[in-house]
Amino acid sequence: MKFTVVLVRPKNPENIGLVARNMKNTGFEKLRLVGVTSLDQKSYVTAVHARDILERVRFYPDVSEATADLDLIFAASSKKRKNFPSVSLKDAVKEMFQFPAPTKIGLLFGSERTGLTSEELRPSNFRFIIPQATRQPSYNLASAVLLTLFHIFAYDNFKGVETLREKPLSREEQEECIRLILCKLEQSNFIHSTNKRHMTEMIYDLFGRFALTSKDRKLLLALFSKTVSQ
Repeated sequence: MKFTVVLVRPKNPENIGLVARNMKNTGFEKLRLVGVTSLDQKSYVTAVHARDILERVRFYPDVSEATADLDLIFAASSKKRKNFPSVSLKDAVKEMFQFPAPTKIGLLFGSERTGLTSEELRPSNFRFIIPQATRQPSYNLASAVLLTLFHIFAYDNFKGVETLREKPLSREEQEECIRLILCKLEQSNFIHSTNKRHMTEMIYDLFGRFALTSKDRKLLLALFSKTVSQ
């Protein structure tokens, strides 16, 4: 698997450095930042032997651009969302390893204060929740990343895992397909002004979990085109 950690609007520069350190500890190398245009010196102080990861960090204005060239996006959520069902971290990691080795997977983490917004969750295929004591607040960003990466690292060392699913389209191509489907549904008035936000999020969730392949895209676009034309 080829993993990329994506931090969305991180507020604390020390956390960025700690995330880089945690990545180094668990064998991950690619870090992307959304809503951040440069690194503070404080990030380098906490990185400890992971300066090379910070030196290669890439910056993006939004989640869609940060994930466009990846194939699958797994987003961490500290709470359950109505239109974006979540799985446990354990089940999310198992799902990751159902895909072939060349699959490029993005691990999406939100701001320390607000987490990921509904709009930022749309480009994700799957959402996962890290278990914790119910009375505790959500995990610190660096801790959440470490727990996730350690589970992946540990699972990857288990031999004999069988690949069951095909490599999906890039996330950019998946989103293009979803937008075309949404357009067809609006043309048929299935989606209208009163249900647009709710239905849009549900469509993104549904087809996100499908992890669309090129074969899926061809079938879906033909199906929706035929349905709308009638």
